[in-house]
Amino acid sequence: MEVICLEEPAFYQLIEKVVARIQDEKYIKEELWLTGEQAMKKLGISSKTTLFKIRDSGQIRFVYASPRVILYETASINEYLSNNAKDTF
Repeated sequence: MEVICLEEPAFYQLIEKVVARIQDEKYIKEELWLTGEQAMKKLGISSKTTLFKIRDSGQIRFVYASPRVILYETASINEYLSNNAKDTF
């Protein structure tokens, strides 16, 4: 068994690099298009009607993958959430 000793600044620098790498990998793995169920989960809603209202009002982008399959753009959902976020007091 080996023991590795680090000085405190080096330890925190290592932790910051690990966290940054994990965040980068998480961002890369985010899908470009989501199904209706995934979009509803990301938006925090449980009603398809609410999803349709948001979609039909032009607030999030979507595409018909086939006549019965609608996919929603992840970036537009993130933008919708950011635009509707309320600042704290």
